[in-house]
Amino acid sequence: MNGERDERPVVPAAGLFTPESVSWSVHADPSMLLGGLRALLLQALHPLAMAGVAQHSAFREDPWGRLYRTAHFVGAVTYGTGAQVREAVDRVRRIHRQVHGTDPETGRPYRADDPELLTWVHCAEVGSFLTAARRSGLCLSDRDADAYLVEQSRVARLIGVPAGHRVPSSVAELDAYTESVRPLLRATPAAREALRFAVTPPLRGWALLASPLRPAWAALVGCAVGLLPPWARRLYGLPGLTITDPLVTAQARIVRQAALRMPRSWREGPHLVAARRRHDPDLWTAPRENTGSP
Repeated sequence: MNGERDERPVVPAAGLFTPESVSWSVHADPSMLLGGLRALLLQALHPLAMAGVAQHSAFREDPWGRLYRTAHFVGAVTYGTGAQVREAVDRVRRIHRQVHGTDPETGRPYRADDPELLTWVHCAEVGSFLTAARRSGLCLSDRDADAYLVEQSRVARLIGVPAGHRVPSSVAELDAYTESVRPLLRATPAAREALRFAVTPPLRGWALLASPLRPAWAALVGCAVGLLPPWARRLYGLPGLTITDPLVTAQARIVRQAALRMPRSWREGPHLVAARRRHDPDLWTAPRENTGSP
């Protein structure tokens, strides 16, 4: 255990990232909701990753919980103090050590702490965050995008990807990695079930009375599905024509602009709020807008 910990990057007492980092900008943007949904749907296409979710999580009973836990982890490692980062990472690693089994579709064994699976989940996540942010209108240059992946590679190491295992640190490397994994991907019955739950999650209490909520949520998921690469949409049995990409990009920008008009207190997580107070309450500027082509 000690040797394993010694391989991890050092987490400064002030936290993993600074206010000047690209990660601060990307993870504070409203496009993260679309990015998070896209990430879950992309991750589900790996049979072993999806088997772990299907057999060890309660996404059927509590689909909102998985989204919340993902958002909480991202907020903690992005904006938390060093102690908060280590706490969040240690919790995830403890859970991963307990998740193992056999995929019923392929008959292959899996472990959530396997470096190959950790790399896939990491790349699907950060790639989705980056795609959603850029197509939704957050102004990120190619250099910013590469810097973001370099920053986030530290999180992959903390989660358990060993130093000798390659983690993409540029958009070109991420694209090459995704192409190398594509032959392993498929939409298993569990993945298709996850997609159905994403589109029509169970609603309880007051949400049942809010009649516009269900179609609004389905529209958000539809936009997230549209942000998937065409080959991923085809694996789900959905249209994979690139001709629809400009329309999806326009929808993503509308969603982001609508969210930006909400009070900041509604769309910012507690870790970001606390981080701003630690640094400078007036530090945060308006999000950069991307006025160019997607």
